Amino acid sequence: MVEPIVGSLHDQETVARRVDSGASPEWVAEHWRTFRDGLLGTRNETPFPCFFGAESVRNGDPLYTAVPSMTDADALLALGRTLLEYLETYRSHSDRASLVTFFKPPDEPLSEAEYHESLWHILQFLHVHDPRPWPEEIPTDPDDPYWEFSFGGEPMFPTCRAPFYDVRRSRYCPIGLEITFQPRALFESLNVTADTDAGQQARELIQDRLEGYDGVCPHVDLGDWGNDGDREWKQYMLSEEPDQAPERCPINVTREHPKSERLVDVRDAPRLQ
Repeated sequence: MVEPIVGSLHDQETVARRVDSGASPEWVAEHWRTFRDGLLGTRNETPFPCFFGAESVRNGDPLYTAVPSMTDADALLALGRTLLEYLETYRSHSDRASLVTFFKPPDEPLSEAEYHESLWHILQFLHVHDPRPWPEEIPTDPDDPYWEFSFGGEPMFPTCRAPFYDVRRSRYCPIGLEITFQPRALFESLNVTADTDAGQQARELIQDRLEGYDGVCPHVDLGDWGNDGDREWKQYMLSEEPDQAPERCPINVTREHPKSERLVDVRDAPRLQ
C-alpha cells in the first residue's frame, strides 16, 4: 500500500511524483503547484524574496506534509506526530530541510481574522500536546524579544502563507493555510542568524526583494529575533489589515509538562489515512 501524503512526512520528489501521477488529493496538488510556482517564479520582474527558500525548493530540500483540517483534533495530533518525526530526521535529509505544511481549504472562505485565529489554534494545540518540555532558554512570554514558538524541544520559526493577502503577494497562497516550520538550528547551521554579518546581509537582500516583489515597503512587523523592539510572533502571519490581526499574542505557554499524554509515546500511534 502506498503511504498517503496526508498525515505523513515525505520528501519533495515523492510529493511531486504523487501529484503528477494523480495519486494525491486535488487540494494537495493545488497547494504543491502554487507553492512551487510561487517560490520559483517572479513577480514585478523580481524573484521570490527569500532566496534561501527558493534555492531549497529548486534543490528539492524541503520535507512536506498535508493536514485535512485546521481544527479537527485527530488531524492536529497527526500533525504533531509528523512534526516530531521531522525534527528527528531533517538534519540527515538536508541542511535546508524546512517542513512545508499544506492545510485542506475550509468549506467556506475565511476572513483574515479567522486565519489568524486558525494559526494560533494550531500552535496552541501543538503546545498543549507537546511531549517534550518547553526549552529552558526560551521565555514563555511572547512579549519577550527572545520568545519564539517551540515544539519537541526545538525553537522554530513557523511562517505562513494564506488566501487573504491581496497586497503582500509573497505571503499569498490561493488554496488555504500553509505553514513552513523552520527550526532555529537550521538558520544557525547556515550562519544566517541576525547576529552574524551573513545574516544581516541576507536580511537586507530579502527586504530589497520584498519591496520589488510585493510593490510596497516591507511590513513594519518584520524584524530580528532578540531585538528589543521586535516581536517574533507577529511575523508568523503578517497582517494585511491591522484591525484583523490580534493585538496580543493569543497563545498561553507554560513550562508545566506534560500537559497531555497523547503524543508522549508516538511509536505505535496509527497514521491518519
